[in-house]
Amino acid sequence: MTGDVKVISGTAHPGLAQDICRHLGLPVCRSTVVRFSNENMLVQIEENVREADVFVVQPSCPPVSDGIIELLMTIDALRHASAGRITAVLPYFPYTRSDKKDRPRISITARLMADLLQTAGANRALTMDLHSPQVQGFFRIPADQLQAAPILCDYLRQSRDLSNYVLVAGDVGESKEVEHYATRLNLPIAIVDKRRDGDDEQARATDLIGHVQGKVALIVDDEVASGGTLLEAARVVLERGAAAVEACVVHPVLSGHAVERLQTSPIRQLVVTDTIPLPPQKRIERIHVQSVAGLFAEAIRAIHDGSSVSRLFR
Repeated sequence: MTGDVKVISGTAHPGLAQDICRHLGLPVCRSTVVRFSNENMLVQIEENVREADVFVVQPSCPPVSDGIIELLMTIDALRHASAGRITAVLPYFPYTRSDKKDRPRISITARLMADLLQTAGANRALTMDLHSPQVQGFFRIPADQLQAAPILCDYLRQSRDLSNYVLVAGDVGESKEVEHYATRLNLPIAIVDKRRDGDDEQARATDLIGHVQGKVALIVDDEVASGGTLLEAARVVLERGAAAVEACVVHPVLSGHAVERLQTSPIRQLVVTDTIPLPPQKRIERIHVQSVAGLFAEAIRAIHDGSSVSRLFR
């Protein structure tokens, strides 16, 4: 049996860790990260964690590699401080797109990340909406994957009249995930036939399966990086007669010029979660953020108590 719950925040997203602790009625466990002039780091846990049930919150966001090393060092420090159990909480999992060997002599880096967490000393992992379901199978330790769909669907249902909406999957691979939204919202689905060549992140939509004529097209995806998939999907549905376009995405990576592209796009609102921090320059009016802190707090409470995490999916 493990002792008291302690939540440690990495430097990647302290705001989310604080919100999780607010839901749990706990203070954030004190820790320090020092960055030296030679770009080395030092992580120190400033509280007694002996036999504690510790949850380390650190999503993948820039600088990605620094965040990964910091997380591994924090887990290692906790292990040597005799923590009872260590759970790595990664709302957005690093290298989640690198989930298969689709060309010669490459790393399946998502599996490597799972291996590194275990090697560092993590006993469990907690994440949200992995890019591909097989990534959960890369773990040799217990790994729980939360879904943002209940939170996002509740917001969509409460904030607008959905009677003239159609859900749009940004590509064929995303269509399975869109089913979760379609079931909850009782909406039809259309699918964009998208092709991607090479590593230039330039997605090219070639066709549309389904009907969007006269409807509001709500594009659903697990993440938005450069924005290419969203913009291509928006272009296709408008060409096929959609009355308007909105989007709903779990992880707002928004890399490069994505925010500027969104600002000048026909997408009238983008609904995202706070799995990744949004700096002030990215908080434009048409981006609406829904918090997942309460859901992660409930998952942490369930893991600590030994109760069901899967009930949170319903």
